[in-house]
Amino acid sequence: MVYGAINEKGERWYTQMGRVFDAIQNKQTEYNWLITDVECVPRKIEQLCNGKDYCWVTGEELTKIVRENDSQWVWAVLSGFDKNISLSEIMQYPKPYADGYEGFWKNPLSIQHPLAEIEIVPWDSSLTLFLSKREDLVNNFLEFFPSGKDLSAYNSRT
Repeated sequence: MVYGAINEKGERWYTQMGRVFDAIQNKQTEYNWLITDVECVPRKIEQLCNGKDYCWVTGEELTKIVRENDSQWVWAVLSGFDKNISLSEIMQYPKPYADGYEGFWKNPLSIQHPLAEIEIVPWDSSLTLFLSKREDLVNNFLEFFPSGKDLSAYNSRT
């Protein structure tokens, strides 16, 4: 099962990864990260991508980058994987994307990449989507961001 949250109210900036990492109690270090659909992200991330349409980074490296420069992200999909899964396995599937992906707004919730455990999506610098197979991480996110909403309930609104 996938759990999700959306944060679009009550924050000065919605897409600062440092705050998201604080919200999930730095559990991002437990994963390796595929970062795709990158647009207007911290310069160090763009340098890591080095002209490719993705970046591959450990949770520790990602944390260091974010802690050194926690600037706002405009667009990206950060997909977190168990550290035992190799990049070659991951690249056998389509790369996740943010703009135009309709699956975020449908129930049941799903993570785009079938091998990912977590998905963090800075959405046009106006909101952050957080999806995880771990309910506790989503609950932590919602507790940290009191204006955040359960994504499944958000999708069910009329």
